[in-house]
Amino acid sequence: MARKIIVSNRLPIKVKKGAEGGMTFEPSEGGLATGLGSVYKEGQNLWIGWPGLFLQDEEEEQIVTQELEHESMLPVFLTETEIKEFYEGFSNETLWPTFHYFSQYAVYEQDYWDAYVNVNQKFCDQIVKSSNPGDTIWIHDYQLLLLPSMVREALPDINIGFFQHIPFSSYEVFRLLPWRKAILKGMLGADLIGFHTYDDVRHFVSSVTHIVGYPASQGLIETGNRNVMVDAFPMGIDYEKYAQLASSDKVKSIAAEFRKALNKRKIILSIDRLDYSKGIPQRLRAFELFLKERPDFYEKVTLIMIVVPSRDQVEKYKELKVEIDEIVGRINSAYRTITWAPVQYYYHAFPLEELSAFYSLADVALVTPMRDGMNLVCKEYIASRTDGTGILILSEMAGAAKELSEAILINPNDVNQIAEALFQSLTTPEAEQKPHMTIMQETVRKYDIHHWVKIFMDRLAYIKEMQQSLKTSLLTDGKQKQLEQAYAEATSRLIFLDYDGTLMGFSSDPQKAQPDTELLDTLTRLAADKKNRVVIISGRDHTTLGSWLGHLPIDMIAEHGVWLQKHETSWEMIQNLKNDWKEDIRPILETYVNRTPGALLEEKDYALVWHFRKVDLGLGETRAGELSSHLSYLVANRNLQIMEGDKIVEIKNIEVNKGVAASRWLEEYPSQFVVAIGDDRTDEDTFQVMPENAYTIKVGSTRSRARFHLKTFKEVRELLKNLNNLQE
Repeated sequence: MARKIIVSNRLPIKVKKGAEGGMTFEPSEGGLATGLGSVYKEGQNLWIGWPGLFLQDEEEEQIVTQELEHESMLPVFLTETEIKEFYEGFSNETLWPTFHYFSQYAVYEQDYWDAYVNVNQKFCDQIVKSSNPGDTIWIHDYQLLLLPSMVREALPDINIGFFQHIPFSSYEVFRLLPWRKAILKGMLGADLIGFHTYDDVRHFVSSVTHIVGYPASQGLIETGNRNVMVDAFPMGIDYEKYAQLASSDKVKSIAAEFRKALNKRKIILSIDRLDYSKGIPQRLRAFELFLKERPDFYEKVTLIMIVVPSRDQVEKYKELKVEIDEIVGRINSAYRTITWAPVQYYYHAFPLEELSAFYSLADVALVTPMRDGMNLVCKEYIASRTDGTGILILSEMAGAAKELSEAILINPNDVNQIAEALFQSLTTPEAEQKPHMTIMQETVRKYDIHHWVKIFMDRLAYIKEMQQSLKTSLLTDGKQKQLEQAYAEATSRLIFLDYDGTLMGFSSDPQKAQPDTELLDTLTRLAADKKNRVVIISGRDHTTLGSWLGHLPIDMIAEHGVWLQKHETSWEMIQNLKNDWKEDIRPILETYVNRTPGALLEEKDYALVWHFRKVDLGLGETRAGELSSHLSYLVANRNLQIMEGDKIVEIKNIEVNKGVAASRWLEEYPSQFVVAIGDDRTDEDTFQVMPENAYTIKVGSTRSRARFHLKTFKEVRELLKNLNNLQE
């Protein structure tokens, strides 16, 4: 039975050693644990992760393993050194600051990287040992970026999803990592890669195209052997859980106690883990400014600031803690009275019921991170506001800001703006608060954690189906032997060969891709066999193709099917076409050439081609997208089509393509053996019209209608040489 195996750095349970040596096992309250709790306990599903502590001996590990097995969990045990170098080191001192745009804090230690690789491999070994064919592996977060490709290498056909819960930094920041390429290739082992926001998707795709060089289009990255989908999946919370908790008698009782202690003051609530990405000092300075400018609010408002301890032995965090303590002390010493402390500061975690009580009491939630993947605190606040009141002040740098436009969105660096937002929030009547809160509650309720899980899994199933529908098989030695045997036994053969990328490698200058001596010799020998009809089917103009190959006894199809020539005859057009449209389109392409250093315009009889092979990768892809969008309006009613090929954008008449032209040869020369080889998207038209028993071969990518694939044009040449040798 197919299962879902969830993999994260930490298991959704807290394992602790008791005072007398025993073990305690407590459920985690984390968003991921809550959200996926319903998934991993279904059927034979499994959760793999680190149990959260270092164990001294195998006996302790065995006890933990047996206990977790009852909870559908499987532990990965780490040594003290691995915890220090993999988790505290590379994950949190290298990746965390880089992804949150604090690259000045990033540490680049080779030992940390080595530990990161080793621990990811540990996780991989546990997955391989525990998984079955047909299982789905869902890997989570930045601690396990290498894991998808490791699992893919060990289990090539398994379904793999990956989700990153923190931001993905822009290419300019991400490229600072010395191990950037290995990290991207690690992530690309997944079939589906998810982020919270489209900005993160865009940054990831940009890094892949710049650093790895894989082409990407419409959320699909072509890795050469399969497509990887990248998409945004904003994570939600268990809305009903928080709404019901806030309405419970226990929480109401706690809230009543808190309210009594706070009198009738307005409450501003701030909840964060201790981290420099959360913007806590800036938030405090904004509140200090608010008090300075609004003395009429003295003794009428209290900021409840909850900071959950985190890594406070690390120097940067220790410094941050000192800074927060100093600012809180300064504010309270300047403004407090006998009965009022402006800031009530708690440096510890609270039980969930008490947090819910704080949410219920707070007139304003102040959530102002400098960077955050999503931030679920703001969603928990919204779900807990059962009376429909409350105002959310939210940093536009948090992923949640993309969904919660009814919040007051602020720049977390602008203390004046935050102070003004506090005044606006505290003076807005409840009647005006409710419509905004209602809209946000509807959003958070609809796009809850269960919706997030379902949408992600649906998209993972979709991309796997797409991969399978377009998947080709490698032309292995065994398959090639079958092809060669079919070739040898046939008395009539039709051989369709694309040119650029199939018979010749690409050149930065299209006119410098003339056939070399080896290729000319191979084609000459192939065409010399009277059983063979060799057809070069290319996008090149017929003049160039004729000058390069016209002396050979072969047929040619040029400009994707506009011009045809059998070796016994001269060139003819497939049909009467017009090219007066070029006068309107050419100036646009020339403009894009002038705007894009390295681009060039190629003019064919009935087509125009904008080349960007020599253009900086990111700029070329961007300009190509712009050009295609620009032209789409102009070609709509002109019987033209836009074709995006390998580093080109081509505009040509819609009536012709390689498939239409190839069909003529199939009708006129019915053959026992047919083979078609091509590397480009335009060759898909050729593959589509081939007979069912034809050998269709895609060069490079495995995403194709073709039956088989080869990796490079050199392998194509070797195949043709083998066929020639069969004639001797």
